Amino acid sequence: MPDLQPINSSISDNSEPPKKKDAGKENTFLNLGFNLILPILLLNKGKQWFGSHLEPYFDNVAVGVLLLAIAFPVGYFFYDYLKRSKYNVFSILGLISVLLTGGIGILKIPTEWFAVKEAAIPILLGFAVLVSLKTPYPLIRTLLYNPELINVNKVHTALVTHDSVSAFDRLLVRCTWMLAASFLLSGILNYFLARWIVVSPSGSDAFNSEVSKMMAWSWPVIAIPSMVIMLLTLMQLLKGIKSMTGLELENILHSAKPKEVDSSDTGSK
Repeated sequence: MPDLQPINSSISDNSEPPKKKDAGKENTFLNLGFNLILPILLLNKGKQWFGSHLEPYFDNVAVGVLLLAIAFPVGYFFYDYLKRSKYNVFSILGLISVLLTGGIGILKIPTEWFAVKEAAIPILLGFAVLVSLKTPYPLIRTLLYNPELINVNKVHTALVTHDSVSAFDRLLVRCTWMLAASFLLSGILNYFLARWIVVSPSGSDAFNSEVSKMMAWSWPVIAIPSMVIMLLTLMQLLKGIKSMTGLELENILHSAKPKEVDSSDTGSK
């Protein structure tokens, strides 16, 4: 593990962090619907619902169902980008993952490669997070230390005032390694879960059904442990900011409510 060094002086060299244009918030229900719920439903029930319509166009209806299922997350990616003009390495790798799943099924690539793909995507994400430390735009700022969650301008000013910029850079590096560990854990769990669930020949109805089962199980088995590590990382980041700046939580987080003043302390004269 390399020595903890400041992140390319990304804070030190600038008096103020750059302000980003508000791109609007993503619709959570659309995200879940197009990326999870609809693909799962189609992979399970697509042949029953649309098999007669797909038969004239596909020798193997299972391939047509798979194409229909992946069309929803692919379409949502471009819809969300056109609406919010916002994308990042994570959404792009998510799109690549969906396309690779379709490619494995359509080209009837050996099923073992599905597990490799499932493991490779989060491991690549973790690698990207670490590599970004050597760039002016570390991904820790996209995931946790970002203007949508944290009042970065107020925190930056307090860090400069308390001469804590270098210490904060080192804190970001430690948090980055914690995030990378969460992606590594996700990759390992993805691989073994895929090897356990997805065992049928690719391009078959059974393969589609198993992929949908894999998607459903990935939330409790994979997403929750990774989210716990990410939450612990965020807590360490916030604790470090508080100790370095003296700011309270309501002054750090945009969503935190300010402390209510006790009415007994402000009696009227």
